[in-house]
Order: sequence, then structure tokens, then C-alpha cells
Amino acid sequence: MLGTIPPLVAMLDFEDSDSQIAALYALLNLGIGNDANKAAIVKAGAVHKMLKLIESPNAPSQAVSDAIVANFLGLSALDSNKPIIGSSGAISFLVNALKILDKSSSQPRQDALRALYNLSISPSNIPFILEADLIPFLLNGLGDMEVSERILSILSNLVSTPEGRKGISIAAEAFPILVDVLNWTDSPGCQEKASYILMVMAHKSYGDRQAMIEAGIVSSLLELTLLGSTLSQKRASRILEVLRVDKGKQVSENFGGNMSAAVSAPICGSSSSSTNPNGKECLVEEEGMMSEEKKAVKQLVQQSLQNNMRRIVNRANLPQDFVPSEHFKSLTSSSTSKSLPF
Repeated sequence: MLGTIPPLVAMLDFEDSDSQIAALYALLNLGIGNDANKAAIVKAGAVHKMLKLIESPNAPSQAVSDAIVANFLGLSALDSNKPIIGSSGAISFLVNALKILDKSSSQPRQDALRALYNLSISPSNIPFILEADLIPFLLNGLGDMEVSERILSILSNLVSTPEGRKGISIAAEAFPILVDVLNWTDSPGCQEKASYILMVMAHKSYGDRQAMIEAGIVSSLLELTLLGSTLSQKRASRILEVLRVDKGKQVSENFGGNMSAAVSAPICGSSSSSTNPNGKECLVEEEGMMSEEKKAVKQLVQQSLQNNMRRIVNRANLPQDFVPSEHFKSLTSSSTSKSLPF
């Protein structure tokens, strides 16, 4: 209110790094918990001057770079600032800073990830994130438990747009990596976020669903419906439902034109079933078609349940020669599509 923000922003033009750092942390402190100050700092041109520091021929010190990352984190918390910061070129700087700080446990690394998370909330920033080639870097970072949940939070924002979903879909090994996260039983938060990403992508694209199946998602989802959190169980069930519908369609298409005959079967014997000698034959044909579809679905369920049992046995560190009981075999042999937790 006393008008100190514009002079502090002007100090970013000073040549000595001590003045720059002092000004940056003063601005950072003024913005904490105060949205009016966050807006005033951006309005005074701080974003442009910070990027000018980064792009200057004399590269700034690491301390100055870390202070700029911290400021972008604070300023990006305000929704009205998100598109301004995103379109300024700050995303490329944050991605580069993140890559430089990769595998370190420093606070600036966390700040850069959190700033990118804030910016990814705004759909208008997603094209800039894709241009910075952030997705492959994020996927490769999964497995580092210090940052994995934050990475998945960013990816959860990216799947909200078609461009973001495409960016994830075309990234190398994206689905095997995300499916693997479903098996992280010691990190339910990561499981919930990964299942959300896969659920959205499964609902939107047949090609992505096929890639998920090839990555072995079915057994992971079945295990998640048994052992995951309530939220993970619901999301896993949603994905299984979509995959089940796809499987049913594929079986139907395998019959080709014969399906039309199966659909018309009741008509040929409906009004005169007692007098039409072909009526019974048509009904038998229809039942045969349906039984083939049920057999295919039943086989899929049995395979999934057996694979799931093997995974659970491995996780339980049971002896390698462990054999499921006859009771379990009878359960899997008699299971139908209704036994899936939809």
C-alpha cells in the first residue's frame, strides 16, 4: 500500500547480484498470502524483468535463479497470473531449471515442480508445457518417490485437454510406466492419481485402451479393485468396464455379417413359431452366437483372475512352488463376467 513494489521490481535491473537477490526475496515475502500483492508484482513487470535476468549474456548465479523459481511459484498461485506467466516464456525456464536440478533433493527442485503444477491448472498453458517437452521428462522421473506424486498431479492436469492427452499418449513407454504405478501398494496417493490419468485416457481413446491392454493393465486393475483405496477401486472398476465393453464389441465383430442373422432370429419365428419349421433353428443359431461371446468374456476373466493370483502370491513372498487351492480353482473356473467388480 505504501508503493514499495515498483521500486523493488526496478531493483532487478541492478548489476550486482546481492541487490537482485534482496529485491527478489522482498517481493517473494510480499506476495506470500496476499493476492493483491501478487497481482501488483506482475502488473509492475516483475515477470519480464526476471526472465530478462535469466536470458542476459552474463548468466545469473544459482542463488538468483533459485530466487526467481521461488517467485514464480508464489506468483503462479494466483489464477489471474497463470496465463500471464505461462505465455511469458517462464515455463521453458522452469523446465530447464528442473532438468538441471534433476535427482537433487533441493528446495528449488520442489519449487520448480510446484510452479509447473500451478501453471498446468490453466488449460491455456498446456500448449506451452508441451512445447517445452516436459512430459517425457516427467514420465522418466516416476519412481523417485520424493517427486512422483507431484509429477502425477501435473499429468492429471494435462489430461484435461485433447493436446495433453495426445502428448502423454505419444510419449515413449508412457502406458507401461503409468500401469506400473498402479502396483505401488505403498503409495496409495500415486495409485489414485495414476488410475485417474488412465481412466480419463481410456474413456477418450480406443487406441489408448489397446495400448493399456498391451501394457498389462487388466491384472493390475483387478488387484487394485481388491487392495487399493476406495477411490482407486472406483477408478479401476471404471476402466475395467470400458475395456469389457471393447472386448464385447470385438467378439461381436468377429462374427461379421452373421450377427444380423442372429438379431433377426426371433422375428422369423415370432408370429408363427408353432408353424414355421425354421423358427427353432434360428433360435438355436442365436443362442450359439451368444454362447461364443460369453465364452470369450469368461476366458478373459479367468485369465485375469489367475494372473492376479500369481501377482498376489509373488507380493506375499510365498514359496515359488505355491499352488492355489482346489477351492480357488473352482472359483475361477465358474466365474463369469458378473464376477468383475463393476
